[in-house]
Amino acid sequence: MGDYHFVYKDVEGSSTQWDDIQRKLGNLPPKPPAFKPDPFIPAEDEDSKPKDKNWIDNKTEEQLEDLEDDLDDDRFLQEYRRKRLAEMKQIVKIAKFGSIIPISGSDFVREVSQAPSDVWVVVILYKDGYPECGVLMQCLEELATMYPATKFVKIVSTDCIPNYPDRNLPTVLVYNNSAVKANYVGLHTFGRRCTPEGVAMILCQSDPVLNDGQSEGEASREAVIEGVRRRFIEKVVAQHENDDDGSSSD
Repeated sequence: MGDYHFVYKDVEGSSTQWDDIQRKLGNLPPKPPAFKPDPFIPAEDEDSKPKDKNWIDNKTEEQLEDLEDDLDDDRFLQEYRRKRLAEMKQIVKIAKFGSIIPISGSDFVREVSQAPSDVWVVVILYKDGYPECGVLMQCLEELATMYPATKFVKIVSTDCIPNYPDRNLPTVLVYNNSAVKANYVGLHTFGRRCTPEGVAMILCQSDPVLNDGQSEGEASREAVIEGVRRRFIEKVVAQHENDDDGSSSD
């Protein structure tokens, strides 16, 4: 009667002492490693993250509005949250302009005459095909970008005023609080060389028409003109630096 060897394997698949002996003799393949599940790592709790300045900076305005209860115990973060909300609301207020808005005759009352009393409106009357209109339009485009809290609009002259003479183009009208504050007829009214800085100085010679939105309330005419001068100097310096860089690389 031959020898019988009974090999017992438990439910987890671990081998018996007999299997271990056979592996040592080379009769069985190496024992596979015991299965070990990956350690459990709980998902990061949003509320457990440190609440610092960077944490607040990444929040939207709506999320900041909802944070009041979460920051009751941290006065610094509460104050910073209030400042961030104020900054966001100011940016939204400023960002409503920033370019020249095309309008039609039917839009004029709504877009110009009925503009809010704290908004200055610069209107250019033009026609396509007139080089002088193109020159002034370029200057106003740059100013619209630099002074996003001032509203710039453009309208075809005869849409605004029927039978308006082409010889008067371009014409600029300045409105505030539903009234015309100034008008400039023809490109020559902006000087021999029409530049954005020159146009800005002319527009602000009587009123603080240009508003960059950086200060609370309406700045004085003197403060606006000083800002125009400063921007002009910075622009000239930057151009000279670019010229110097270009000549040095040749």
